[in-house]
Amino acid sequence: MIIPMQKKLHIKRGDQVIVNSGEYKGQKGRVLNVIRDKERAIVEGVNMVSKHTKPNANNPQGGITKQEAPVHISNLNLVDPSSGEATRIGRKLNDNNKLVRIAKKSGEEIK
Repeated sequence: MIIPMQKKLHIKRGDQVIVNSGEYKGQKGRVLNVIRDKERAIVEGVNMVSKHTKPNANNPQGGITKQEAPVHISNLNLVDPSSGEATRIGRKLNDNNKLVRIAKKSGEEIK
């Protein structure tokens, strides 16, 4: 069985992103989780859905809870560290010959 290689994504967990399109367009948030095989990311405070939960140890009452749903990676752009605006990502070798991500708008390295 051949295992397909997973696509390299421009967003990682912990990045500050801005939403490009949809109901939450313009909102900024931190990436909580990246689902690589589906090319989706869960962003803090974006794409909130209502989920019905049964009573359990954590929530003895049960009921309806709000939680984030995944957003497609194509609808997200990284926030430029210097200007705070949306930017695209490039990759470049740094002084130590290590590949790092850079913001296309400002040329700054993204930590």
